[in-house]
Amino acid sequence: MLRPVIDDDGAPFWEYAARGELRVQACAAPACGEPRFPPRPCCPWCGSFDSEWRPVNGRGRIWSYVLPHPPLLPGYAEQAPYNAVVVELSDAPRIRLVGNVVAAPDAPLNSVDPARLRIGAAVRVAFDGDGMPRWLLDRS
Repeated sequence: MLRPVIDDDGAPFWEYAARGELRVQACAAPACGEPRFPPRPCCPWCGSFDSEWRPVNGRGRIWSYVLPHPPLLPGYAEQAPYNAVVVELSDAPRIRLVGNVVAAPDAPLNSVDPARLRIGAAVRVAFDGDGMPRWLLDRS
């Protein structure tokens, strides 16, 4: 399984995720306040270097998805077919996170029938035992 390469800008994201919290970086300049992802040192809207990590509610919708076909990376081939999704966060719609829709936080990547996926489907974040954010179909 691929693991993230953690840099200085993104380290807080993974520290919060390890605690089961979904947070995004946001500009801390009073006149701006825009959330941003991926994390970076400078706000792309106002140029400020001031930032903070804000909690988000972990709900969103599938903005896009793909079902990878062979050839696949060797570590993923036995889990095919699986999904890779782009999720637009409901309380930060400029933020889109990439992940997988699974049946339970520690379920395999192929645990959801691809026929159940739809653009616009509601999802909510869950974290596996290693703090990796994953997505569950939200029936609420």
